[in-house]
Amino acid sequence: MKLLPFALGVGVGYVLGTRAGRERYEQLSRAYRRVADNPQVQAAAGVAQAKAGEAVHAAVNVAKEKVAPSSGSPTPGHQPAAPGRSAGSGTGNGR
Repeated sequence: MKLLPFALGVGVGYVLGTRAGRERYEQLSRAYRRVADNPQVQAAAGVAQAKAGEAVHAAVNVAKEKVAPSSGSPTPGHQPAAPGRSAGSGTGNGR
């Protein structure tokens, strides 16, 4: 699903570039730089980046808590099954 926004952006950029030509591209580029260099936009981007970092940190902590080993010790010689397979369902032929 992350590929869809990227592909959409590439498509829009291609269409704008081919239909409008170099002059329009330069005009759009100048407008983008004006917006991107605006101090208010820079401040908002910094706040958004900080909040995203906090959210990632919180998500990592939650994941660590859920994956943390339980108090019981595993059975000796027991290896966890691969995702989607039950333990002990292997055929023993190495495939």
